[in-house]
Amino acid sequence: MEEIRKLLTTCQYTSLRQRVAEMNEADVAALMEQLEEEEMLKMFRILPKDLAADVFSYLEVENQQMIITSLSERDAAGIIDNLMADDAVDLLEEMPANIVKKLLANASPDTRRDINLLLRYPVDSAGSIMTVEYVDLKETLTVAGAIERIRKVGLDSETINICYVLDAQRKLLGTVALRYLLLSEPDEIIGDIMHENVISINTLTDQEEAAAKFKKYDFTSMPVVDNENRLVGIITVDDIVDILEEEATEDIEKMAAIMPSDKPYMKTGILETFKKRIPWLLLLMVSATFTGQIIGHFEKALSTCAALIMFIPMLMDTGGNAGGQASVTVIRGLSLGEITYRDTLRIMWKEARVAFLCGVTLALANFAKLMLFDRVGVSVALVVCLTLVVAILIAKLIGCTLPVLAKRIGFDPAVMASPFITTIVDALSLMVYFQFASCLLGL
Repeated sequence: MEEIRKLLTTCQYTSLRQRVAEMNEADVAALMEQLEEEEMLKMFRILPKDLAADVFSYLEVENQQMIITSLSERDAAGIIDNLMADDAVDLLEEMPANIVKKLLANASPDTRRDINLLLRYPVDSAGSIMTVEYVDLKETLTVAGAIERIRKVGLDSETINICYVLDAQRKLLGTVALRYLLLSEPDEIIGDIMHENVISINTLTDQEEAAAKFKKYDFTSMPVVDNENRLVGIITVDDIVDILEEEATEDIEKMAAIMPSDKPYMKTGILETFKKRIPWLLLLMVSATFTGQIIGHFEKALSTCAALIMFIPMLMDTGGNAGGQASVTVIRGLSLGEITYRDTLRIMWKEARVAFLCGVTLALANFAKLMLFDRVGVSVALVVCLTLVVAILIAKLIGCTLPVLAKRIGFDPAVMASPFITTIVDALSLMVYFQFASCLLGL
């Protein structure tokens, strides 16, 4: 970084150009991200043309927009032409309509066609994240002819490791790996050596489902077909990594009762952050008023035995934590496809046994503490400990079933995470607590 800054500030542009030309594109982009805007623009203009587009694809969207808007329309269109179609679409989707219009007007006809094709698919579908740069082969080609075609179109393709075999109507017939082409005789026919059992994704398949298929089959790329099994694009593993990160971030935010955001934390404004957080806080605050109403209803019992008050926070926190453990585990299982709605009863039975063991262990430990340190009566200790057992049982059953039910009716199970479950469990734990107190203490 120091070397790059020194070359920039001393205007040694030839040396800088030679230095970055030896570096990996991702490393160059990472260095540029640390520069001020003016320095970043200066360095980008210095980059060799064949390197500039590759570096550009690794930059943050905000910096991409800044660079594109600073270039002439012709130069900007040149960058768009040299980007992979899926990367170009990601950029254009974030830019103002008037700038997009100018960029597309100056882009090549092939680029405009590819971008318009991808833009018409629903957001978060396989069609919206695929790339249209791939190597397709006719089944009647020889191996020598296929290798010659790869030489012609491979440079502009996302990957050449897997080639896709099509018929005259562009229907997907099979795939052939580059290594098989290199190891086969030059006069062999592609249709004879291709792999016919092709696993593909429909253009309208949700991107999360597409990611699950990549995980299941350990693919580095997968073909995307329309309803008539015609090949329209491919998805590569680098796009899947981005999707997994995006989905994991979204789930974490929902589990923390925050509306998901697609911006990094440091680049999200105060008002925007406020708007993302306040709806859930309002909902949870209103729902938490039920807890206050329950305490108010048993106000007379609490005044009779004031010792009960000091254990309320412990019971509520323990129940909430127990429910959170169950919900997070089940939500993760649902996300990975390890759990389905049909497993509900098995999950409940398992969590009930876990809850019993946890509840009894905590109750025994708490009973010893109450008798040795807090020195409360045996009756009060029994009320607290019995409530612990029942509260943990309720919490774990609610925590494991709500996410499954949410998934069943079409909601994101991450919504049913700790904050939401804690509010429900708090109210139920208090009701159980005061019922035991009424029975055992005669309040």
